[in-house]
Amino acid sequence: MNLEQLRSFVEVARFGNFTRAAEELYLAQPSLSRQIAALEHDLGAELFHRARGGSTLTTAGESLLPLARRMLADAESVRRELAELAGLERGRVRLGATPTLCISLVAEVLSAFHAEHPAIELHLSEQGSRRLLDELASGELDLALITTSDATSADRFTVTPLLVEELVVISSAGAPPITTRDTIELADVAALPQIVFSSSYDLRSATDAAFRAAGLTPDVVLEGAEMDAVLRFVERGLGVAVVPAMVLIDRPGLRSVRLGAPAPDRPSLDRTISVARPADVAPTAAVEVMRRTITESATAFAARAGATMRLAAQPAGS
Repeated sequence: MNLEQLRSFVEVARFGNFTRAAEELYLAQPSLSRQIAALEHDLGAELFHRARGGSTLTTAGESLLPLARRMLADAESVRRELAELAGLERGRVRLGATPTLCISLVAEVLSAFHAEHPAIELHLSEQGSRRLLDELASGELDLALITTSDATSADRFTVTPLLVEELVVISSAGAPPITTRDTIELADVAALPQIVFSSSYDLRSATDAAFRAAGLTPDVVLEGAEMDAVLRFVERGLGVAVVPAMVLIDRPGLRSVRLGAPAPDRPSLDRTISVARPADVAPTAAVEVMRRTITESATAFAARAGATMRLAAQPAGS
């Protein structure tokens, strides 16, 4: 068994197709098939059910997959560490973040990081929080900026809260304000034409839960948009949207208003932004520098956002 065979196995499992896996690995399909056959011979078990429509994992393949991913991740970590120590390169950082963070905090983080460490290779994965945690667990990421976490997986990750951020209601700056008050109640928001996110967004789950808990049904004019599209549609006056406060920074075409405090028995419309990493993998020097850059950028963001955002370590109102 060797790393090339394991890498080939993981890619076939990922695509469910030998041809697509071979293209991804820049291999001829017969070469890929020979690698998988040799791996099966070494292990004494078939790893795939091969059929005309594709290949699916056998029971043995399902058992091997998480182990193979971890072995590849560990081998990559060793390679990067040795390369850094040898001075051959400064390293690589694989960062994951949710879509709302990618257009706000992450842009600041990567800009600051690259300016100081231009030789470090950067890779970004834009996914929902649960998918990012899956990628961390499988060794595909070094760090992830998430807005929700799975408490049952606490032993698998080191999760450090950074910011607590309010969700606000945005409307077009070119249209009359949606209220003359400093805050707006959820019931009033429900009566306004609303643009809502794709169901894959953590934010969508939070807002749906808040409306449901209040016994409200929002007036949805457009559903399923991504963050950039939602902001543009609101700027054009198509409707309002509930978004994280940080996306308003440097967006003069939008106006925001804070939500009124929820009833004690209802979920609050805010979110905690955290940085997560695998608990069982020691960070490389490059990853540790990225973690510090994220923390510094989050502190700067909180200062710019004012009342709608605070550092997670600080009590409310401080």
